[in-house]
Amino acid sequence: MRTNILITGASSGIGEGMARVWAEKGHNLALTARRLDRLEALQAELTAAHPGIRVVVHALDVTDADRVFEVVQKAGAELGGLDRVVVNAGLGKGGRIGTGRFEANRQTAETNFVAALAQCEAAMAHFYERRSGHLVVVSSVSAMRGMPGSMTTYAATKAGLAHLAEGIRSDLVNRKGHDIAVTTVYPGYIASEMNAQVEQKPKGMVDTETGSRALVAAIDAEKPEAIVPPWPWRPLSFVLRHAPLGLVRRMV
Repeated sequence: MRTNILITGASSGIGEGMARVWAEKGHNLALTARRLDRLEALQAELTAAHPGIRVVVHALDVTDADRVFEVVQKAGAELGGLDRVVVNAGLGKGGRIGTGRFEANRQTAETNFVAALAQCEAAMAHFYERRSGHLVVVSSVSAMRGMPGSMTTYAATKAGLAHLAEGIRSDLVNRKGHDIAVTTVYPGYIASEMNAQVEQKPKGMVDTETGSRALVAAIDAEKPEAIVPPWPWRPLSFVLRHAPLGLVRRMV
């Protein structure tokens, strides 16, 4: 059992949702995000509802790489080691390439990929030292294909993150004497703070609790990859991979 779990981006959305589900299952948690007040409120809620678990919280802007390494080390020391790290923190803003939205696209790229790289580095260093652990990266079904308009940079970062995880997984193939796993999850449309302002909800969107429970089930299975929820996103992901670009544009 992966008892001690660190989740980045845990102050809202699926990060917060997964924390609630794992707390129900008796896991100790290290929760990180920029908004410490939200984390402290969640910490109080979870420890009151589940007195047998430990919950520690740390303010963390994942674009501060030095702080990422510091927090992973501190959380590991507080909980007696980390068994699973969920690279979840992300950003969804952006604009069509060439329309003056470079700053927004840059922030998304730095948060979703460069900062995720720092989280993976810190987590894997910890796991290699312990010879055990589970790295989880939260990609997206949008990573299946280049996406148009405001989704272009976001989808590209999530595709890059998925390849990063696969490369790390490849490094483990011939290593002996360890219990280290790497899982990439590809969520479909799950309600969150990031998409709360979208007026027209995408087809197939599920509520945060449903999506979070599906993610936890997929992560606990520790398969290399999982599309969540499986329906309708598994068949739709196949279509996204192979459909002409004109059809992809109409789908999103």
